[in-house]
Amino acid sequence: MRWEVARELDQAHGLPRSSVFETLYRTGRWDAIERGRGDRRAWLEAAHRLLEERAGRTLPPLHEEWRASQRPIEPNLRLARELRASHKLAILSNADRSLRERLEADIGIHHLFDDIVCSAEVGMAKPEPAIYLLAAERLGLEPPECVFVDDLDTNVEAARQVGMHAVLFRVDKGDDLRAQLAALGVTPRG
Repeated sequence: MRWEVARELDQAHGLPRSSVFETLYRTGRWDAIERGRGDRRAWLEAAHRLLEERAGRTLPPLHEEWRASQRPIEPNLRLARELRASHKLAILSNADRSLRERLEADIGIHHLFDDIVCSAEVGMAKPEPAIYLLAAERLGLEPPECVFVDDLDTNVEAARQVGMHAVLFRVDKGDDLRAQLAALGVTPRG
């Protein structure tokens, strides 16, 4: 996630820290959307109203601006391409039902992964233990054979609780995923 863009939008519009993120993803509507229930448009409209309530004024569509800023991290894409030859790769994402389309049509990276586990499609979300186990099962692996990477510490800890190795990766904090994975012995093999 482009956390720095969310912070910049909060600051530029005089909003309390994490307003863009929290009004979009820390609501009961999002809890339903990420589990495949509810109306996506209603969720986005409600998030915008909540953001305007925090601001006390009319705002431009900041959530759309933030979501549009999300793009692949090029060094990580190179790493995924290299790892693909010797490792199984999957996406496990808390996302609405538009995830596959975004990965395929908008970003064009779906082909790098053996599987995509989208919370809205399976009706459960991180940090629920069952979704981690499902992701491992769909790859044909046991949890201790998996390395989970995420940008939220609660999700990383939940992966560890089911027996996976896990890495907290934050590009905005300067983390180097290649080095983090290498520390666990995960390196491209040719």
